[in-house]
Amino acid sequence: MDAREMKVKAAEAALAHVEDGMRLGIGTGSTAEEFVRLLAEKVHGGIRVEGVPTSERTARLCVELGIPLKSLEELPELDLTIDGADELDANLTLIKGGGGALLREKIVAAASGQMIVIADETKLVDTLGRFPLPIEVNPFGLAATRIAIERAAEKLGLSGDLKLRMSGNDNFMTDGGHYILDASFGRIPDAEALSGELNSIPGVVEHGLFIHMASFAIIAGPAGARTLKAK
Repeated sequence: MDAREMKVKAAEAALAHVEDGMRLGIGTGSTAEEFVRLLAEKVHGGIRVEGVPTSERTARLCVELGIPLKSLEELPELDLTIDGADELDANLTLIKGGGGALLREKIVAAASGQMIVIADETKLVDTLGRFPLPIEVNPFGLAATRIAIERAAEKLGLSGDLKLRMSGNDNFMTDGGHYILDASFGRIPDAEALSGELNSIPGVVEHGLFIHMASFAIIAGPAGARTLKAK
C-alpha cells in the first residue's frame, strides 16, 4: 500500500462518522483532499451536509466537486471537523500548518463538537518536532517577532533555524495575509509550555501546535486503518 492508498483508507474510515444533516469543518492538505473527494461521492448519492472549508484551496476543490459550502459566520457552530496533521503523538497533540492554513484550521476545529484527525502512520511520532513547527506571524515587526520567538525557544531549551517560508521568489502569504516562520526545533518535549510562550508574543498570530483539540485519530498503515485515542 503506497502513501496515497493509506491516506484514502484513513479518509474512508473518517467518512463513516459523517451523518446526514451534519455541519462539517473540512480540512486542508493531501489527506483532507482525499476525504473531500470521498465526501463528494456521498453528497452526489444524496447525503446532506454543509461544509466550512479551512482554506481557499479546500473551498475551490469543494466547489469543483459540488459540496455545499457555508462560511463560519453562517455556521458558527459545527458538529464535526475532519482534518489531517503533519505530526501527532500518542496524546493526540498535533503539528499542523504545513499547507499554511493553521489559523483557519484551528478556528474551525475550535468551533466543532468533535475533531477527527486522519493521517498515515508516518505522521505518528514519539515526540513532536521532527516536522518544522509553522508559526504564523504578522508582517509588521517581523524581525522583532523572530527575536522574541528565538528567546522564548531558548528559555525552554529549544534551538534550531527559524526560516521564513517562501513561495517561489516571494514570501509565502497565508489566506489571512500573514507570513509563516517554520521553526526546526527537532524535538518539542513540552508542547504546552511552548504554546504558552508563543501565545504571549504579540507578533505571533497563531502557531501549529494543536493541543487537546482532537477527539481521536484514524491512522492508516499497510494493514489498514486503526483508531487512536489520547492516552
